[in-house]
Amino acid sequence: MRWLRQVAAVLALGVRTIPQRFSSSAVAIVGIAGVVVVFVSVLSIAAGFGAALEGAGSPRRALVLRSGSDSEMTSGFEGPDADVIKQAPGLARDGQNPLASAELYVVIDLPKRSSPDKPANVPLRGIEPVAMKVRDDVSIVQGRMFEFGTNEVIVGRGAHSNFITTNVGDTIDSGTNQWRVVGVFEANGGVAETEIWGDVRTLQGVYQRGNTFQVVLARLESESALQSFGDWLTTNPQLSVMVRRENEYYAAQSQLMTQLIQSIGFGIAGLMGIGAVFGAILTMYTAVATRAREIATLRALGFNTAAVLASVIGESMALGALGGIIGGLVAYVGFNGYQTSTMNFQTFSQVAFAFRVTPELLATGVVYALTMGFIGGLFPALRAARLPIPTALREL
Repeated sequence: MRWLRQVAAVLALGVRTIPQRFSSSAVAIVGIAGVVVVFVSVLSIAAGFGAALEGAGSPRRALVLRSGSDSEMTSGFEGPDADVIKQAPGLARDGQNPLASAELYVVIDLPKRSSPDKPANVPLRGIEPVAMKVRDDVSIVQGRMFEFGTNEVIVGRGAHSNFITTNVGDTIDSGTNQWRVVGVFEANGGVAETEIWGDVRTLQGVYQRGNTFQVVLARLESESALQSFGDWLTTNPQLSVMVRRENEYYAAQSQLMTQLIQSIGFGIAGLMGIGAVFGAILTMYTAVATRAREIATLRALGFNTAAVLASVIGESMALGALGGIIGGLVAYVGFNGYQTSTMNFQTFSQVAFAFRVTPELLATGVVYALTMGFIGGLFPALRAARLPIPTALREL
């Protein structure tokens, strides 16, 4: 208890004198805050991208793809196969009608609002009329639903925010084809909001796909119905398909990009952190030199070496915590909710998402700042603890 009281007393004294060393302390605080801003903002990209994909699926829905396919882009089967899939047990039904939508997935070029001279790949999905009942989390927020059998389309909220010619009333030109936008929809912030939806039969004719589809999206009777639904399809000799739960399918798609962004974020933060640590070391060496007589006096009065060591490290970590909090606040205000889009390497198309500065990321940033503060204060603390008392008392 005596040791703890000594540490608390010396630490409190050191923290109270920080304003007297404001200029040198500010160097450490600003350096650490800058690292935290970059660290948190880069990781918020991964968090936003992951949320857009992982939040897109439902455990009550399943995707049926051709065997061996890793995405809708590489899948495909004939119309009769889709009819067989809709007969599987475990499907939810609306009366006698199975809640399963056979769909087509193509990619078109659209210029971004942020860089109109650089077109990006945007998914254009053909759906069946039952699709809106299968996706019960989708709602029209502007305009109206398109009419089947026409060239009308609706666009997701993310696509509407990121790409031009996606306002209600606009016409999307894709080669010689024209699609008239009649509505904007939202889907709980999921990846579907990056897509454009139209009538699947119209898309088949326009893109000369015949009676073919790439995926069947099915609504299940319950989450547990996936087993019977999948077993019936994968053992059916008429078919060569694979079944994935929708939320698991999209979560798997997010892993590659999320891991890449996180690796970049930790790499950048590590390199910048080295500079911030050196700034903290210099700050604390200055603090030790300024307080040399004060520290020697305390030791002469009976304060032990461990108390001095802990107090210097504690002061450095206090500066780190302040820098971490400031950096986290700047990252939250500046980046949280910022809308952008990037490539999904599984489908080679854009995914619109918003940066997500989560409480977990803010906590991680503060922990990283405390770590930099600890390392930055360790060596100056050792010097302070080893400083000869007579020598220090003679310093001006």
